[in-house]
Amino acid sequence: MRHRSSSRYGRYDGGPDPLAPPIDLSEALDAVADDVMAGYSPERALREFLRRGGRSLTGLDDLAGRVQQRRRDLLGRHRLDGTLQEAKKLLDEAVLEERKQLARDIRMDETDRSFREMQLQNLPDSTAAAVTELAGYDWQSDTARRAYEQIKDLLGREMLDQRFAGMKNALQNATDEDREAIASMLADLNGLLEKHARGEDTPEDFEQFMAQHGDQFPENPQDIDELIDALARRSAAAQRMLRSMTPEQREELMALSAQAFGSPALMEQLNRLDGNLQGLRPGEDWSGSEQFDGEQGLGLGDGTGVLQDLADLDQLADQLDQSSPGSTLSGLDVDKLARQLGDEAAVEARTLNRLEKALRDSGLLRRGTDGDLALSPRAMRRLGTSLLQDAAGRLSGRQGQRDTRHAGAAGELTGSSRPWHFGDVEAWDVTKTLTNAIGRTTAAGRDPAAGLRIEVADVEVQETEARTQAAVALLVDTSFSMAAEGRWVPMKRTALALHHLVSTRFRGDQLQLVNFGRYAGRLEIGELTALAPLHEQGTNLHHGLMLATRFFRQHPTLRPVLLIVTDGEPTAHLMPQGESGPVALFSYPPEPATLRATIAELDRVGRFGTQTTFFRLGTDPGLESFLAAMARRVGGRVVAPDPEDLGAAVVGEFLRSRSTFSPFSPWGADPDGPG
Repeated sequence: MRHRSSSRYGRYDGGPDPLAPPIDLSEALDAVADDVMAGYSPERALREFLRRGGRSLTGLDDLAGRVQQRRRDLLGRHRLDGTLQEAKKLLDEAVLEERKQLARDIRMDETDRSFREMQLQNLPDSTAAAVTELAGYDWQSDTARRAYEQIKDLLGREMLDQRFAGMKNALQNATDEDREAIASMLADLNGLLEKHARGEDTPEDFEQFMAQHGDQFPENPQDIDELIDALARRSAAAQRMLRSMTPEQREELMALSAQAFGSPALMEQLNRLDGNLQGLRPGEDWSGSEQFDGEQGLGLGDGTGVLQDLADLDQLADQLDQSSPGSTLSGLDVDKLARQLGDEAAVEARTLNRLEKALRDSGLLRRGTDGDLALSPRAMRRLGTSLLQDAAGRLSGRQGQRDTRHAGAAGELTGSSRPWHFGDVEAWDVTKTLTNAIGRTTAAGRDPAAGLRIEVADVEVQETEARTQAAVALLVDTSFSMAAEGRWVPMKRTALALHHLVSTRFRGDQLQLVNFGRYAGRLEIGELTALAPLHEQGTNLHHGLMLATRFFRQHPTLRPVLLIVTDGEPTAHLMPQGESGPVALFSYPPEPATLRATIAELDRVGRFGTQTTFFRLGTDPGLESFLAAMARRVGGRVVAPDPEDLGAAVVGEFLRSRSTFSPFSPWGADPDGPG
């Protein structure tokens, strides 16, 4: 029998999109790392990337801009006198139809006709006052009477629509029974809210209310708190709408509202409702206002809806700002964003949320003991890989340069093999290993075709030539000019790329990172990566060379390599230690004593047989002349790359220096000894 499989399809529930491409963290990590190296904290760097977005990623700033544009559109399109204008239109229609009836009714007493025409002629300019004055008027035209009654009906429906969205349409052509049902609902609702305020209500009270009046609440609240929240938001928006009107409009509306459904009872219940809601939810904005400048008139219900939209937009703006400590995109109301900006904006927000969560959950960012985010070792390795690949790409375009993809091999193959010993990392010689296993199996009287088992003694590895190991000191200038001239981040990227190359491809080498500004110091790669720009004057190459000397002395059997990145002449040197420790003497232009101390320390480094390269950043003639003289003094080189090519230049020089190693090079001598 054929196996039959079945599938079930359903509506997408809005969760993670199963068809969405996987999140690419590479661009985000590079951007975060660049900002960290520029001096931002990892938390701020992550926030900045989410704000900017990426090549194909919409950022928070773009979404926030669209939120503000939507807000401006609402304010610039509408005005709040729609109900007043509609009431005036109905009043004008009623008066016009009544005058027509008076003019064509030939049987009417002339005195009565004149009196009625005079009443209509002398109506107040105020719509509310005119409606009130006509409350007792005996309409002769049925059409006029219906138009006048529509004013009362309109006001009633608009007043209800302010508090209960959709009431205006639901009560169109409402009967007296419908109005009585609304009055009953309002009385029951106020009773329930007042009971809740006293703490005397029960869940059964809410269930009983919803069973009787639930069809009036399309939000379908599940408990009394949800009911209060929905009503309070709408009621507060209604209050803000009133405050957004001009004083004249507000006064006119209040006067008209007494005519709602022809009875002041509705307004009494609604005012009671507003008071109850404000007492239960005082945190809502009950006193705000907006400035509307448009031409499209809004009724009370629609205007309240727009005020709710504006409140939603303000809330979204706060959420997109992400300025509160500990805020994350998981708190962004995506459904509200979709209602205001459309489904596309919601998809973009979900993508940002997925990216932020992926970065936090991936182990690339972790919280330190101080609670702050930091780049994890895994992130440092991944970033180092990216930077090294970038350097390799730049190197591959240079004639005669070595491709870093092949850097760090254990040595050139000799064509021979040898038995594996514990600790060997060379590749297996597969042919020789299988031959050993077959020979051992045959010698034991077993058939290799029946099954071959490889034992440790069978394994042979490919033999390579011995590889010289190096002690590499990378000295990087961290004086103020490096940050001021835009060389700070390229310097850090260079250090990270070299660190990754040494730690992954030349594991037998030793690398020491030294920064020198007013003073010099040894740094771990994580410390250098997170180092903020230093606003201190001084280029103390003398102190940096002293630390390099100490490093080379600690590794006498390794080939010394010195790489120096700087953009200025030495302007500080270390004085002999006093009572409070060593003191750096700063002077610009450089003092002769500073130059003498720096040259003397370079000579000391040179006696190790150190292979030295200076990387000159900038075009200052004095610096160019000084470094050229320094390089000649120790048989070194000067390279002058663009800042963006610095990483490739340093990696290339490191690889070049290793390719020129000679087993007979005279390194390892103590610079203070006879050599």
